[in-house]
Amino acid sequence: MADRPSKDAPAPNKDDSQKRQKDMIADHFDKLSRSKADGKKVVYTFVPGNLTELLLALDLLPVLPEINALQSGMRKKSGGYIAEAEKAGHSEDVCTYVKCDIGMIKSGNIGPTGQKLPEPDLLLLSYTGCFTFLKWFELLQHEYNCPVVMLHVPYQPDGVATPAMREYIVEQLENEVIPALEKLAGKKLDYDELSRRLALSRIAEDDLVAVWESAKHTPSPIDGYFGGVYYIGPIFSSFRGSQDAIDYYRLLRAEVEERIRLGQGPTTPDGRMDEQKYRLVVEGPPNWTSFNDFWHMFSKEQAVVCASTYTRVGGLYDQGFRHDPSQPLESLADYCLGCYTNLGLPSRIDLIEKYVREYNADGFLINSVKSCNSFSAGQLLILREIEKRTGVPGGFIESDLVDPRYFGKANIENRVQSFLQMLDARKTRMINAPMRSGPAVHV
Repeated sequence: MADRPSKDAPAPNKDDSQKRQKDMIADHFDKLSRSKADGKKVVYTFVPGNLTELLLALDLLPVLPEINALQSGMRKKSGGYIAEAEKAGHSEDVCTYVKCDIGMIKSGNIGPTGQKLPEPDLLLLSYTGCFTFLKWFELLQHEYNCPVVMLHVPYQPDGVATPAMREYIVEQLENEVIPALEKLAGKKLDYDELSRRLALSRIAEDDLVAVWESAKHTPSPIDGYFGGVYYIGPIFSSFRGSQDAIDYYRLLRAEVEERIRLGQGPTTPDGRMDEQKYRLVVEGPPNWTSFNDFWHMFSKEQAVVCASTYTRVGGLYDQGFRHDPSQPLESLADYCLGCYTNLGLPSRIDLIEKYVREYNADGFLINSVKSCNSFSAGQLLILREIEKRTGVPGGFIESDLVDPRYFGKANIENRVQSFLQMLDARKTRMINAPMRSGPAVHV
């Protein structure tokens, strides 16, 4: 979890679900620290398109370098790791997740709980729209000299997953991925066990969607961006397909439904936000090195984020997808195809427009991350198109994932405040304007 930020932005209090999640993560990293002694095999993989149920069905332990990098950012260690990677010759323009990971390796590979991470026995590359993933695992293969298995997922430029795409992924699973994992595990895949874990995923996914969509209430009982990054942790990482995930999301959903009953808002760095002045939709990842300071810029102004694209990067469950235990491999293929980063710009624009309308947003904001081309490419086009379609004002700020050199606190805060002032001005005009028919006002 995040360290305390500057004194004007205290860390938010933790709900019982967050404490449960923290214990789950600690237990997982404890298992990783003992993996070699316990004879467990370790597989490094990525968040979008990860095959967690398949790994767990073969009793393999997953490690997600993205999660390690963002945790390093929250613990204020990423700057040193990035400097270490740049000393080794990695360019300033390389994705900072990659440089943070490489620097962490060269600094002892100590994980977020302070325990040394085991070296991978295999690198499982599920390619879902981010070309950097390919180069990242090339670097890790060089560092660890271990095998790499790639699952190539076709890109969806027009937002349609065809039967041919699905069949292509299933063939790779059957002929390449599963045989490699079976060889590593020393046993054959039990398809009944895989289906059982997919059934567990489906239950947790139902509860997560209920949590996401609770933000359609006024006041919203959640923050779907800053708070949302905690909510997605278990299902986007090492716990999907486990009873732990079911227990966590059942607890989280109960907390959220109780807040709805009481008319309460989410817990923020400024306390509980029951009074909410602005409802926003946000595109792009958050900044992790100054996470609570970033959140404080919004919470102190009573701005709640009702929906965000980043929290869908590991699965668009709210668009109807669920893992299907009756078709295990086809279900895994559909999941990989539907990740947000695997969608073209037209599909992303359609999705964001839907969020703006369904969540009754006052504004739409982009956090353009310097080193993440998967998100930042085309974002100005997205901004203008959402404004044109909805009449809702858009805002644009810039930061980075885990490089503290690219979080200009004063500059970002000024932009956020200017954006919120623009929303105020629009509301005033709409209140004072005479009733008339026609399209929404474009700001």
